[in-house]
Amino acid sequence: MKLDTGTFSDIVKNTPLVSIDLIVKNADNLVLTGLRINNPAKAFWFMPGGRIFKNESLDQAFRRITLDELGLELGRGDFGFLGIYEHFYDNNFTDNGEFGTHYVVLAHEICLGREIVLDPPKVQHKQYQWLAPEVLLSRDDVHPYSKAYFL
Repeated sequence: MKLDTGTFSDIVKNTPLVSIDLIVKNADNLVLTGLRINNPAKAFWFMPGGRIFKNESLDQAFRRITLDELGLELGRGDFGFLGIYEHFYDNNFTDNGEFGTHYVVLAHEICLGREIVLDPPKVQHKQYQWLAPEVLLSRDDVHPYSKAYFL
C-alpha cells in the first residue's frame, strides 16, 4: 500500500523502515549503482532498492522493486541473500531537517547474464553506472552504506 506524504512522514519519524537493496552485477562482475535524486543519500551513488509496503509479501516486493528500480521484473528466487544491514541517516525524504531515517535492509545480490540489458527508470536515480567493486570502494561519491556490501 502506497502512503500519502503526511502518513509516510509520520512513519519515517517514528519507526524503522524495512527495505530491500539490490546488488546487481553484470557478467563482467561490475556493480550497478545509481546517483540518488532524493534524501536520504541524495547525490551519492547507491544500490537500487526500495522499501517493503504494508501487507506486501517479500515475493511481491521483489517483483515491484525490481520493475521500479531496474525496469525488469525479477523474483526473489533470482537473487541470493547477502545479509541484514542497518542504515541510519540524519535526514529524511522531506528535507525538513526535523528527523532522520532508519532502515533495516535485506540485501540481495544477482549476477545478470550477458543477454540481460537493463534500462533502469530515472525516478530515484538520475543516472546509472557500472563500477568494479574495487573502484566503488575507492570513490568518495559512493555512499558508505553501499560500500559496506563489499567489505
